[in-house]
Amino acid sequence: MNEPIRDRLASVRRRFHRHPEPAWREFLTTATLVKEIRAIGVDEIAIGPDAYDPADRMAVPDADLEPWIERARDRGADPELLDRMTGGNTGAVAVIDRGDGPAIGLRVDIDGLLIEESTDPDHDPVDEGFRSEIDGTMHACGHDAHMTWGLAVLEAIAESDFAGRLVVFFQPAEETGGGGRPMAESRFADDLDYLLAVHVGLDHPTGEVVAGIEKPLAMAHLDATIEGTSAHAGKAPNEGDNAMQAMGAAIVNAYGIARHADGMTRVNVGWAEAGTASNVVAERAAMEAEARGETTELMEYMKDRFETTVRAAATMHGCRGTVDVVSESPRADSDPELQALVTEVAEGVDGIEAVLPAADFGASEDATFLMERVQEAGGLATYLIVGTDHPTSHHTPTFDVDERSLRHGVDVLVGAIRDLERRHPVPQAETPADARPSLE
Repeated sequence: MNEPIRDRLASVRRRFHRHPEPAWREFLTTATLVKEIRAIGVDEIAIGPDAYDPADRMAVPDADLEPWIERARDRGADPELLDRMTGGNTGAVAVIDRGDGPAIGLRVDIDGLLIEESTDPDHDPVDEGFRSEIDGTMHACGHDAHMTWGLAVLEAIAESDFAGRLVVFFQPAEETGGGGRPMAESRFADDLDYLLAVHVGLDHPTGEVVAGIEKPLAMAHLDATIEGTSAHAGKAPNEGDNAMQAMGAAIVNAYGIARHADGMTRVNVGWAEAGTASNVVAERAAMEAEARGETTELMEYMKDRFETTVRAAATMHGCRGTVDVVSESPRADSDPELQALVTEVAEGVDGIEAVLPAADFGASEDATFLMERVQEAGGLATYLIVGTDHPTSHHTPTFDVDERSLRHGVDVLVGAIRDLERRHPVPQAETPADARPSLE
């Protein structure tokens, strides 16, 4: 019989840390999760295309899946599970159904980042022997901790006298914004009374909890392509339509898009490539960009202006410009009723020294698809943060978590779920729906 997860939180987290996989390539990760979930014993487990409609996915890579499948196979992943994940349909949903009571969702994300982990001997994963074993890929955002929480919470609820339904979404592809929508559109999100989403760290120290984020930015990942005409750069440059020149104009003009008076807006071109040689007028250019906004409406404003800017710059230089939306996510704020409940629970957890009822998020997260789905159906949602001392920022080669926060996260989440069970239905604030912040 497996040793209880609650007694091996660090080792579970470290196993995930050693085998990070990027968005829609989480084959070994999903297989490992499924093995643990089956050992726990749940009422239903859905894997990949049984957990969501593959057509609802976003930011799915066109290629590069097979090496990750083979790597997972070589590391002992169940071949039957790998067959079910064909096409990059990773992730899982686990359900505990114990009759009458509230329906509660918990969302944790599972993907790693395309970052090479530090080899510095002072980096704890190096010093203690659990550095990433996959070159160029790393759990640099704490999703290894999130998965550990999800499993430990499942175990605790499965062993309890919980009455109701608990649905744990082990969501792939958060880093690319591609996995939240299919989970939110699935049958598993139907009729949820409450949703908890959670993240580790985010510049909050060990012993601190944020009961609910506010003002996450709506976001869109955008791919732009400019097609021109090649020509000899010395002999006949006038015969070419320079895609690189058009791209330069598009980038400069994108940063000149007027910010909006109604709230925060952002645009960034993070990658660009054009041309083949110094003596050839570039016939093709490509860019990867993002648009963000304080509301979904403001993100749409920035996205539309970016598309217009690219097309106009291309036309000005005799080229053709197109913009494709790779993925996007809306804004959704935490509900004050759940913020109050999580605050009360966290204040009673050993090791928690400070609880903030709310904090501005300032970034983007596709858990907002699930939050929005639950809220639009009349339920309540919150996205909480469990603090951890991380030596460097998220998304860096030396990111790590303080493993004391593993226990904190489990205790806060289990406590919140049991409190929701006892208090259901949690009274909603009397603020009229039309007086709440617009999520449009």
